[in-house]
Amino acid sequence: MLSRSDQTLDRSIHVIWACGSRQYIKNEGAFAAVKQAGSVVTWGDRNTGGDSETVASKLQKGVTELCSTARAFAAIKIDGSVVVWGDSLWGGKSEKVASQLEDGVSKLCGTIGAFAAIKADGSVVTWGNPDCGGDSTQVACQLREGVVQLCGTGGAFAALKAHGSVVTWGSPRDGGKSDSVASQLFEGVVQLCGANHAFSAIKADACVTWGVPGYGGNPERVACQLQCGVRQVCSTSNAFAALRPDGAVVTWGSPVAGGLPQQASIQLCGGVVQLCGTDAAFAAIKAAGSVVTWGDPDKGGNSDMVTCRLSGGVIDLCSTGGAFSALKLEGSVVTWGCSIAGGDSGKVASKLQDRVIQLCGTSASFAAIKLDGSVVTWGAPDKGGSSARVASQLHENIIRLHS
Repeated sequence: MLSRSDQTLDRSIHVIWACGSRQYIKNEGAFAAVKQAGSVVTWGDRNTGGDSETVASKLQKGVTELCSTARAFAAIKIDGSVVVWGDSLWGGKSEKVASQLEDGVSKLCGTIGAFAAIKADGSVVTWGNPDCGGDSTQVACQLREGVVQLCGTGGAFAALKAHGSVVTWGSPRDGGKSDSVASQLFEGVVQLCGANHAFSAIKADACVTWGVPGYGGNPERVACQLQCGVRQVCSTSNAFAALRPDGAVVTWGSPVAGGLPQQASIQLCGGVVQLCGTDAAFAAIKAAGSVVTWGDPDKGGNSDMVTCRLSGGVIDLCSTGGAFSALKLEGSVVTWGCSIAGGDSGKVASKLQDRVIQLCGTSASFAAIKLDGSVVTWGAPDKGGSSARVASQLHENIIRLHS
């Protein structure tokens, strides 16, 4: 189902939100789970949002959406109010804009250290580390109305407005300054995607990027390949991959982070339906449900150990900073990549053989929701891989996970 922002724009190409509706920023070490009544359960690193005791009374019901920075969470409630917790220097406190977050918020987005919220009237509210986009005063007049999508890099935000223009703010190094491509961002943009130091904006016949050139900010090498349109853009920390309407994949950015997929180029000429990225590797699902990987072998770019299990039937992909997990049609899960970042799920293998319906990852651990509403976790224990502290709350009724 298309969101309100999708319906607002007259798109000439089919758009899938980057990385399967997952923002680039992941929490460093904590998970938050929404239960059926809208209550929230948190676990993992207490310093990054794994402990929500200070706002527990506000999270007992009515939560509809969650978002994170690297060390904090924000939740939208059914009345449009926002609740935040975690590291105060990374967006975990919002006192300065509290009155603007009491109602009317419809969407949240995060950088490493700041949050931005779209309100029902299309205006934007920001808070958190000023150097990471938490201070939007310089572009405040452009954010008073008409914003339909927000996107974050490591330290900057980009806002897509209803008529297809883009507004940026935050760290210039991370894409907060877009003067070099301003003329191309005046109209016609239909989707935004962020890596660590660069943004990518999809237009009907082109892909416009800005930020650090060596880390995805300059796609000149592949510009001609992007003129026929783009269905999805995905990122690693320093590279982008774009899925074209014909099912071919185009990449650019740092070669060691997946920007040059020489070992998989033939398999990416067509038939790809979904992309996903770790910090330095990509994975692609093909039409028959097989998976192709490339990039840093130690970060999931090499899936040789599980090739036979990835030859068909994969319906979704999820990532941590260094590993992938694949959900198969029958509800089983396959993992690979850095073992301590979730690539090794041997300890919970029996629980991942069937009936899994959703996957989620922090920087170094995974969590999976099963059909009965229970949750299974694995990976680095101090990064959310251990949920023993809240195990009794994760036995049933979990409907959504966020990191």
